[in-house]
Amino acid sequence: MTKSELIEMVSQRIDLPKNHAEEIVNAVFDAMSDALMDDERIEVRGFGSFSIRNYRARKGRNPRTGDEVQVAAKKSVHFKVGKELRERVDTLEGA
Repeated sequence: MTKSELIEMVSQRIDLPKNHAEEIVNAVFDAMSDALMDDERIEVRGFGSFSIRNYRARKGRNPRTGDEVQVAAKKSVHFKVGKELRERVDTLEGA
């Protein structure tokens, strides 16, 4: 599902014009992005949680040359699926 498909679905489900639905979806994504930028954890019960994982600097290898290279420290967004969503998706497995 793309962002525009999500906006369309929100618009239809709550009977709103598309531009209002787009404002709502953008506001939710902006709030989530801001929270993650502030290193806050986001938890949506039944859906899942988003958090920032920190990875320290390390030594790696260039796969082509085999030379040792320094890999810089970085942060990454981590999503952990919630129990309810996991169970709902698991029931679709045999479908």
